[in-house]
Amino acid sequence: MSNNNTNPPINSDKVWTTLITNISYLSGLLTLHHSLLRVNSSYPLLALYTDSFPLSSLSSLHSRGISTLHIPHILPPNSKSYSNDPRFIDCWTKLIPFSFTQFTKIIQLDSDMLILRNMDELFSLSLNNSTRLFAAGHACVCNPLQNPHYPKSWNPQNCAFNSPLLSPKEAQTSGGNPLILSPNLSYCNGGLQVVQPSLILWNQIQNYMNTHAAELDFADQSVLSELFKGKWVALPYIYNALKTMRWEGVHRNIWMDDKVKNIHYILTPKPWEIEEDDGLREEDKETHKWWKEMNEERKRNERERGISDEWS
Repeated sequence: MSNNNTNPPINSDKVWTTLITNISYLSGLLTLHHSLLRVNSSYPLLALYTDSFPLSSLSSLHSRGISTLHIPHILPPNSKSYSNDPRFIDCWTKLIPFSFTQFTKIIQLDSDMLILRNMDELFSLSLNNSTRLFAAGHACVCNPLQNPHYPKSWNPQNCAFNSPLLSPKEAQTSGGNPLILSPNLSYCNGGLQVVQPSLILWNQIQNYMNTHAAELDFADQSVLSELFKGKWVALPYIYNALKTMRWEGVHRNIWMDDKVKNIHYILTPKPWEIEEDDGLREEDKETHKWWKEMNEERKRNERERGISDEWS
């Protein structure tokens, strides 16, 4: 077990990263890390923390072997208030791995994800500085909750997962061409990003978000989708399986439990925020159970290793 006050060194030029800005997501991050260990990933997780994350909680990461890196909080001028979706205020900061040229490949993960199967193969994905700038999964633009503040273009007709050109069988292994599957939007979801750091790209990203922030509805994923339209690699949904895709009437026809490698617990409540399933959609009860079982396994494992704190 690492000393509580020692930041474990990173001895790899390829890393998973995840952003943590407050302790409300700490349970998610710890269980994400445990799930990476459980599937025997060969690459370390680096937690990126901002000034809003309490320094007193760093020991909870270090004691579990999680390396940390302090980064600035990024908020471009004239950014939307995101009063309907406050989570997007922190999402600009998720773009910072593009600047980490000390690494050759980075896979940025949201802390509300759970790794179910090894997906280290993503580190071998070929990227370049012309037509394959980064890789991500498609955004589901169906807006199943009918959020009135979402753009009108976010509807099932424009969703890549509804394209007749991508069959349920093909969807397990192919992300298709975003420009063909969803020509009107071609939007990615920013929860998982495969990045080959480049200061050239980072400068383009900064210039774009600083100029257009007031027009960008979805922060980081708006930047990536609009600035680099037609220049990103679409991954199969299995690498960023949005939990809402499993809902009946959304993309249940595509979703296969035994194929999903990484589930993304978008929206609220998060699995760690509720004790009981009361009020959950029936489809969410199963996926939330996966997280809770992994979390309990993590806690048992930590107690056996002598880790004792409020998160164990």
